[in-house]
Amino acid sequence: MTLTDRGTHRVITPSILYFGTPVVVLSSENADGTANLAPISSAWALGNVFLLGLGANGHTVHNLRARPELVINFPSPDQWQQVERLALLTGADPVPAGKPAECRFAADKFGAAGWHPTPSELVRPPRITECPAQIEATVTNLRSDASGQFIIVEATAVRVHADTGIVIDGTSHVDPTVWSPLIYNFRHYFGLGPHLGKAARAEH
Repeated sequence: MTLTDRGTHRVITPSILYFGTPVVVLSSENADGTANLAPISSAWALGNVFLLGLGANGHTVHNLRARPELVINFPSPDQWQQVERLALLTGADPVPAGKPAECRFAADKFGAAGWHPTPSELVRPPRITECPAQIEATVTNLRSDASGQFIIVEATAVRVHADTGIVIDGTSHVDPTVWSPLIYNFRHYFGLGPHLGKAARAEH
């Protein structure tokens, strides 16, 4: 079937519903002051408030309950392998029940991914130096989802850092013709395709 076969549908039961969402890597602070990194693919923004979907038993949720600050780091498509290096690592020791059998504890997530920390300005967790966009944020609400398997985190952005290469000169606008987020599409990694057009509400 091709995309030209519009109107031809069938009922399916997919195990996941990731119809293309951005990948972000969350920096949070451990109890001993070190940093934890966690890649997630359920992240979107309403104004300056981010909604993040996290596993209920994950170490990041534990950190955010105790220390409600984080950095939302946006990797570029060519950094998907660094993201994948973190996929089966946890900052919790022992490894929590419910994690995949291959999951293992890692104290140094930055080293495991091949990334480097940069101090944040308004929150305690560090930023990922190599990520082109980094958003410092404070947690304003955590609540369980309807299934009880996930935690929905509301986090307010307090400072945005963007690589100069993706910012339009003389503005605070990210250039969408240059910037491409890493996209998670049914558990496969992608970048954006070609520019198709401009929305009526676009400011540049």
